[in-house]
Amino acid sequence: MPVRSRRAVLSAALGLSVVAPLALAHAGERPVTPEELRQIADTLRREGFTRWGDVAFDDGRFEVDDAVGADGRKYELKLSSVDFAILSRKLDD
Repeated sequence: MPVRSRRAVLSAALGLSVVAPLALAHAGERPVTPEELRQIADTLRREGFTRWGDVAFDDGRFEVDDAVGADGRKYELKLSSVDFAILSRKLDD
């Protein structure tokens, strides 16, 4: 391979090594699809939640704000992006 071609390949590889992580950092957020919202709602109702606020996808999981549990208290929830199971629930102060 000529020296000029090797330099072009190395430059492209170096450029990707800098740009790719930046692109992936923003890839963690995306809109939640209607089907995902339906499955999340099914999970929340099954777990006794009566209503909830915003649902977002971030850092590889779903986040639900202001989910009101059967106890009447509000929680911040994190759900699995694989099976929609509740991974964590934190009382919303």
